[in-house]
Amino acid sequence: MKLSELLFDLKSRKTISFQLENGQMVPTHFHVTEVGKNHRHFIDCGGKEREETTIKLQLWEADDYDHRLHPEKLVSIIELSIQKLRLPDVPVEVEYQVETIGIYNLESTADGYILTNKKTACLAMDACGIPQEKPRVRLSQIQSNSCAPGSGCC
Repeated sequence: MKLSELLFDLKSRKTISFQLENGQMVPTHFHVTEVGKNHRHFIDCGGKEREETTIKLQLWEADDYDHRLHPEKLVSIIELSIQKLRLPDVPVEVEYQVETIGIYNLESTADGYILTNKKTACLAMDACGIPQEKPRVRLSQIQSNSCAPGSGCC
């Protein structure tokens, strides 16, 4: 979800809730402690230089049970961040600590937001030497006479 999509979506909500993919809810007394621009400049394992920019929202749980973040307040925080930090309209990631700090993608649902798991991947499969997975074939599907004497297969 891009930043513009999040802002548009927040403006139509009465409440904000976040849920992990496994169904675990982020407690309703969460705070958004950061809105920031993350820019990574790196080299992949194939030697190619890359850049990536995302917006990070950091969720934090406190023992403050009396305050709830309302959509209009988060909209004002994001709009101030856009103005002060000149945030681009790029994908939003959410940082949230369960056992350890995790970084999640964000998806909107009718009931709230889902923090979807991110996965690592090799960005240079063709250059780093990891063999591609070979297709699985059932031995029973191989024609038994395909390599008969005189067929030219050997």
